[in-house]
Amino acid sequence: MARKNKTSLRDFQAYLSTRLTNAAQGQGAASWLAIEAGNEAWLVDLSDGGEIVQAPQLAPVPLTRPWFAGIANIRGNLYAVADFSLFRGGTPIPHHSSARLLLIGARHGSNAALLVSRMLGLKNPENFVAEAPQADDPPWCTQRYRDTQGKVWRKLSVRELLADREFMNIGV
Repeated sequence: MARKNKTSLRDFQAYLSTRLTNAAQGQGAASWLAIEAGNEAWLVDLSDGGEIVQAPQLAPVPLTRPWFAGIANIRGNLYAVADFSLFRGGTPIPHHSSARLLLIGARHGSNAALLVSRMLGLKNPENFVAEAPQADDPPWCTQRYRDTQGKVWRKLSVRELLADREFMNIGV
């Protein structure tokens, strides 16, 4: 029986960190970070991806919108966490072993994080075909793509998401 090659989480994070650093410096092959939030698949440029951490215990914040999941303490820094599925009108993301925080704001001067269902790894842009934009896509959804299996993916512009009034207005 063939033994499957497994990568430890630490090795994957080190590899991803190197790829993120190279992407931020404009080096290396183009690739996207793939995430799943509820029933939607999203692509994020590696240079915008930030750090990925396992979803920690979140401190709730009263009088906020339902999609605002709370505050996370990541190595002494506080991050405002949005449940990306709930923000998109989907179902809340359960806090299980696959849930992750994508720390998206550091490059743009904001301690913001997205709670996502799971990470789907790195994707090569050459394996996707651009589709026509949909009228109901928000401005921070810059493009739709279809992969070779026919699955629809949306491309997230972190800069535009962080500039979106709806996303930044967490109060009720």
